[in-house]
Amino acid sequence: MTLFSVHQWSDVEAGLREMRRVTHGPVVVLTCDPARVRDFWLYEYAPDVLETEARRYPPLDRLTATLGDTTTIQPVPIPLDCTDGFNETYYGRPELLLDPAARQACSAWSFVDDRARQDFDTSLRRALGSGAWDEAFGHLRSRPTYSGSLVLLRATP
Repeated sequence: MTLFSVHQWSDVEAGLREMRRVTHGPVVVLTCDPARVRDFWLYEYAPDVLETEARRYPPLDRLTATLGDTTTIQPVPIPLDCTDGFNETYYGRPELLLDPAARQACSAWSFVDDRARQDFDTSLRRALGSGAWDEAFGHLRSRPTYSGSLVLLRATP
């Protein structure tokens, strides 16, 4: 099993082949679908961050081709009160992303410069203050779960 790490591996295929080699049962990978990363509201406020994330996550077809066997891909709904620090956990709580400590939990923020972080902070604060964020995305505040880019791959021998 690997959770939120394949995007940090220097050789994804070698790592997955090794997981398959040493495992008799299923191999499980929790990751994000790079094709869906940009679908999140954050893209309007921090496009550089989500572009970085989308480039770092390996495409799902690459993962499934390497895992072979029978691989299923299942979306993972994120609960509104999720305490993990990846960007989509704040889908209905945008104010929390204004805290630099909250952003620090997601490595993609470390790949953008200070100007991009300042621009994000300014634009989100403005949108929250004016009500523009709530007008566009306020329905997310009461949604119990969010299905974004988070997926679970399960490869069985």
